[in-house]
Amino acid sequence: MNSVIVGVVAQLSLAFGVAGLFWPDKFIVLFDVLMFPWTASYRTVRANSLAAIALSVLLVARLLSR
Repeated sequence: MNSVIVGVVAQLSLAFGVAGLFWPDKFIVLFDVLMFPWTASYRTVRANSLAAIALSVLLVARLLSR
C-alpha cells in the first residue's frame, strides 16, 4: 500500500510540474495566493515546476530501488 501512495504522489507531482511549465499564467494566480507577501512571477512558477518534476523523478527512483 505504501508504494501505491508514493506512486500517486509521484504522478501528481509530475502532472503539476509539467502543467506549470506549459501554462505558467494559469498557475500565477495560485502562486499569488500561496506566496502572499511576495508577488509571483514566471520565474518562480518555472522554478517550482522544475522542482516538482525533480521530486517525481526521485520518487520514481525510490520505487524502482525497492
